[in-house]
Amino acid sequence: MATNTTVEYQLAEQQYFHAKTTEEKLTALQKMLQTCPKHKASENLQKNIKERISKLKTDIQKEKQAKKGSGGHPLAVKKEGAAQIVLVGTTNSGKSTLLHQLTNAQVEIAPYPFTTKKPEVGILDYHGVKLQIVEIPALTEHFRATEYGPAYLSIIRQADLIILLFNTPEEKHLLDVELQDIPNERLIYNHQDHLADEIWQRLPLIKVYTKQPGKQRNYPPLALPKGATVETLANHIHKDFVKRFRFARIWGSSKFPGQTVGLSCALVDDDMVEFHLR
Repeated sequence: MATNTTVEYQLAEQQYFHAKTTEEKLTALQKMLQTCPKHKASENLQKNIKERISKLKTDIQKEKQAKKGSGGHPLAVKKEGAAQIVLVGTTNSGKSTLLHQLTNAQVEIAPYPFTTKKPEVGILDYHGVKLQIVEIPALTEHFRATEYGPAYLSIIRQADLIILLFNTPEEKHLLDVELQDIPNERLIYNHQDHLADEIWQRLPLIKVYTKQPGKQRNYPPLALPKGATVETLANHIHKDFVKRFRFARIWGSSKFPGQTVGLSCALVDDDMVEFHLR
């Protein structure tokens, strides 16, 4: 790493290290190139980043070509973003409509039964935090005995939150029976006005903003587990932050704006933290 790198560069670098998809890595690298120091000593760094960007663009193109040639869609859904939420319901219960409303994903919506033939995926942008929403094909009686039932149940089992959709009490009972051995957190969809907020509240996450002295907060925020501390955030940003830590200032849950705190200070949703390092 070049000397005297900015917090923005270090945040982008951490986004690169934690990226789960090729596209996310490319975005992070482009931000690293944009925010890295521009002087003689950083020329090798800039060259290295440009080479990695070029390679990723080639990889993305190859992936697109491979998908075109595959002629199908894999049943497995790789978890992306800060959390994965699955829409599970009976036929014609509104799953595709809800997926479109939450993520603007272009999915087929029709009045006839069993419109969805495979898992459909979209991304919900919740105040800068990316949440993956997966629509599962309609559950039926003895679902695990169907051809793809076990694969779909595996996707449901790995999710951080299940949203249930149904039309009648009988359909709700069917869902309970088919999901009886899956203990994941569940939310019943009742056409809530602020569903995205309720989804976020059910997830074991908080969003935390960082800032540099004298500047506005950085965006997007970082998603951290509930119970996270300033030390958790410091480790998430860069491995050297804890070692170089002097103090932090916090806005949000603090007793007063900009309160000075240490590494053990607990964070809550929407806190803003300013690090001061040695």
